[in-house]
Amino acid sequence: MTIYPKLITDALATVMYAGTKKNIVESEMLVDDMRIDGMKVSFSLHFPKETDPFMKSTLRAAEAAIHYHVGKDVEVTINTQFKTKTPPKDEPLLQQVGNIIAVSSGKGGVGKSTVSANVAVALARLGYSVGLLDTDIFGPSIPKMFGCEDARPYATEVDGRQLIEPIEAYGVKLLSIGFFVSPETATLWRGGMACSALKQLLADANWGDLDFLILDTPPGTSDIHLSLLQLLKISGAVIVSTPQAVALADARKGIDMYQNEKVRVPILGLVENMAYFTPAELPENKYYIFGKDGCKHLAETLGLPLLAQIPIVQSICENGDNGRPAATDVALPTGQVFLALAQAIASKTRLLR
Repeated sequence: MTIYPKLITDALATVMYAGTKKNIVESEMLVDDMRIDGMKVSFSLHFPKETDPFMKSTLRAAEAAIHYHVGKDVEVTINTQFKTKTPPKDEPLLQQVGNIIAVSSGKGGVGKSTVSANVAVALARLGYSVGLLDTDIFGPSIPKMFGCEDARPYATEVDGRQLIEPIEAYGVKLLSIGFFVSPETATLWRGGMACSALKQLLADANWGDLDFLILDTPPGTSDIHLSLLQLLKISGAVIVSTPQAVALADARKGIDMYQNEKVRVPILGLVENMAYFTPAELPENKYYIFGKDGCKHLAETLGLPLLAQIPIVQSICENGDNGRPAATDVALPTGQVFLALAQAIASKTRLLR
C-alpha cells in the first residue's frame, strides 16, 4: 500500500474541531509539514493555545480517522503547534543536485511546459544527468508530453527509507502529480494540500545525484512558487514568454518575483516562444503572428540575455501531443533550437559557480 497526502487530508477532513464546529482541514489547523515514510505518517496540528480544552479529543479523533479511512497499520505521529511558537526552518532539500533551474512564466499558455520538457531532454542528450519535476499540481502536463500517462511510480527502499522512484523517459527522471491522480478529475485542493504534495515529490523521491533538476512551474506567482523558494536552493530561473504585450507584462512580474531582495534568484535569461510562424512548405518564411521581437526588446530593457527564439512549428505541438519531445531528434531544426537553448543554460549555470 502506498500512502499519499490526499489520503491523509481526506481522512482528517472527517474530524470535527469543537472550537470552530468545522473539520480540522477547513479550520486550517493542518500545518504544511506532512511527512510520509512507507507506513509512517507524521504531521502537525495548529491549536490556538496550549491549554485548548478540545486538543486531546481532536488528536485522538485524528489518529482514529486515519486508521479507519487509510489503514489500521498506519503508524501515526501528530505534533502540536501553537500561536506562540514558530515552526523550525529546514535546510534546503536536494543539496546533492548540481543545478536546480526554475522554468517560469507570468502567464499561462505561453509554452512553458514545452520548453521545460525539451530543455530537459536536450540536456540529457548533452550528457548531463537530468530530472524534471512537474510542479503544476492543478494542471500537470509532463506525463502527456513524455507519453507516459499510464505510468505509476513505485516505492523503493533507499538507506532504510521508502522513496518514490521517478519514471524515466528519454534519459530524464520524471515526477508529476499527474502520475497519481486521474487525468479526467479536477484536483480540488487547498494551497496547503498542494504544497504538501509538492514537498513529498521533492523530499520523498529517489532523485539521486543530478547535474540538473528542471522545475516546470505553474503560471503566475503562487503558493507553489513560494514553497519552491523555501524548500530549495534554486540556481537560476528561465522566463518564458510570447512576443505580445499582455504576455510580456506578466513576464515582468515573474522576473520581479525572482529578483525580489528577499529571494535573489539569478535570471539566466528569457526565452521567446511562438516568436514567428514558419509553414512546413515554406521553411524560409517567417510570419510574426504575435508581434516581432517583443521578448528580445524586454530582455534588452532589463539587461538580461535572450536565450532563444522558438518558432511556431506544427511538429513541436504534434511531438508534445504524441509524447515525443522535439528535442529527441536533433537532426530537425526544432531539435537544434532546443539543443542550443540547453547549451546556453548549461553555460550560464557554469558562470554562477
